[in-house]
Amino acid sequence: MPDGLVSPAYAASAALGAYSAGGATFQRTRRPRKVIALGAGAGLALSTFVGYLAAGRLVTFLPLLAVWAFAAGMAWAVGSTAGIVAATTVGSMLVTVTLPTSVGRALEHAGVIALGGVVQAVLILLFPIRRWGAHRDALADALAAVADYARRLRHDPTAPFDPEPLMTARDAAAVTPSQARTRPPVLHGPRGLAERIRPVVAALADPDVGAPAEGPGRDRARELLDAAADVLDAAARSIRRGSPAELPPGSTDVLRVDGEHEVLEGPARQAAERLVELLGEALEIAGSGDARGRTPTPPGPAGAQFLVRPTMLRLVPVVVRAVRRELRRDSPVFRHAVRLAAVATLGYLIATRLPLGHSYWAPLASVMVMRPDFHRTYARAVARFAGTLAGVALATGMVRALGPDAHVFGALAVISAGLSYTLIRTGYAYSQCFTAAYVVFLLGMGGQTWEQTVPERVVLTLLGGALAMLAYVVFPAWETPRLPGRLADWLAANGRYAAAVLRSYAEPTQEHHADMRRALLASRDARAAWQETYDRARQEPVRPRGLTSREAEEAQEALKGFGRAVMLMESHVPRADSRFPEAERFAEALETDTAKAAVDVREHRNPDWGRVEEALHTWEDAAAGNRSPVVRREAELQKRALENLATAVSRTPLERDVGSAREEQRVRAAVAAEGDGSGTAHRGG
Repeated sequence: MPDGLVSPAYAASAALGAYSAGGATFQRTRRPRKVIALGAGAGLALSTFVGYLAAGRLVTFLPLLAVWAFAAGMAWAVGSTAGIVAATTVGSMLVTVTLPTSVGRALEHAGVIALGGVVQAVLILLFPIRRWGAHRDALADALAAVADYARRLRHDPTAPFDPEPLMTARDAAAVTPSQARTRPPVLHGPRGLAERIRPVVAALADPDVGAPAEGPGRDRARELLDAAADVLDAAARSIRRGSPAELPPGSTDVLRVDGEHEVLEGPARQAAERLVELLGEALEIAGSGDARGRTPTPPGPAGAQFLVRPTMLRLVPVVVRAVRRELRRDSPVFRHAVRLAAVATLGYLIATRLPLGHSYWAPLASVMVMRPDFHRTYARAVARFAGTLAGVALATGMVRALGPDAHVFGALAVISAGLSYTLIRTGYAYSQCFTAAYVVFLLGMGGQTWEQTVPERVVLTLLGGALAMLAYVVFPAWETPRLPGRLADWLAANGRYAAAVLRSYAEPTQEHHADMRRALLASRDARAAWQETYDRARQEPVRPRGLTSREAEEAQEALKGFGRAVMLMESHVPRADSRFPEAERFAEALETDTAKAAVDVREHRNPDWGRVEEALHTWEDAAAGNRSPVVRREAELQKRALENLATAVSRTPLERDVGSAREEQRVRAAVAAEGDGSGTAHRGG
């Protein structure tokens, strides 16, 4: 290696590449950590070299910075991991362009930064941390969530269930072909158990379609639910640890449905039998650990053995389509990209005009705290400033006490990086404290004294945070106005899910079962989108538009109840030898009314359930002995939930009159403003 490469400046570049690539691997992603480290290192090296080519003149560097920051903001269209890694490359461009003195040196620095990413990848390969650990945790969390649900059903038969752990487990189950060849067998199949057990325990506990509200039947249902929770917890521990788990004594004895002495009858007994059958598979998982060949394999063709995740090369067209979908003015991702580009260039321009060095710190602080939503941007800006202040003070005190020594600073930088990684899940402020100390020690390695770095970093970090918040005021992307649209999407998706379940009753074919599964996944996605928007809207300092806070909360509870009623119906879907032709009429009415009601919710009109009421009124009870009365009761639960939704979002005549008057005033004001503008333009011409 040339002597020029052995210097504190190159050591700082290598440390920057290794630290940033390592930080990228700690993001919530299911891809191999070594691939993330290599990708982050390559991105950092490219941004460093390209940035240097344009550095030296603001007329060339500022446009490049704006374009690069805009692209980094649009990376959020792919996901949070891509957005965070892309923001890191912007930071690398801002920091490292101050180090090289020629194109050759810029190439060397870029190569050293990429080498830091390669070193991280090699270390991950040689010393893996819990191989498949994230996938194990996701699957174990799904089983544990259903276990917790079963326990809560013992005391509250209508307890809610958050499907987020099941969605996370599904995301973790998607693997590339190379991952599928090395995936432990215990991670292949058990996810379907959680999906199938959840509606069965709900149907068993529900007093309308399952065990009676009181008496021996309810006591028996509580025993089964408690045993189911024990089995699922044992399976979760087995998957998480990779070792066989022991069940509590007596759990297996409870899981026997005695044909002669069983107190449960009718649909409750059918649910109990189905639950025992499914828990038998869970018992096999809990007792097998990672033993190959003993883990149940999911039914289906060989081609559907695993959910396919595209490789890095095949991900390119997926990324292009995702970014293209977000290239519109009302997209939060697009608005974030515009804010990021504007703040990065404006922050750098302002900082270069200040009598301070290290002008990149202001835009760097902005880029690293900005997120597509207001609340996280605000929280991170405050946490970054507090953490930076504490970290700089800590590192400064140590630098003054120890004196200039590059080797000592290097050791302290390594310790600071380790603590930053350790606390990355604890809180952003704690992690940022040691990140700031890490940067101070790196600059100390490069020959910068603490007097040159501390005051500048504090002032410029405060400037960067202020610019980030100001950008959200000037060009916001509030989630509050999006609530009616998200609610409408969730309602329509739930309606399609309910219709798919009903069609499986009318004609239980494989195609209808596949449609039911797809509709369920779409309903979960719509619910997750609503929940994300609702949680963000509650943190925003804006007045409600379209839906008040109380209406949004009541509508959410109503749609959760509707989804639960559909789930109960799904638990009783018949086999191929059963037919319920009455369900087809109700499915058509339900799908039509929910689609129309979704439009009404978007346009702030009161929804109407006329077709649903008519179809339910004409539903005739089937002959004794089949489950048509139970299915009809489940349909009544769905109608009741829809009525609760209508009550939550409907407006009184007075509210409609006031809303119409306000809309008319807005139209008149817009017309008047347009008239003034056209008159002014005419006079000016």
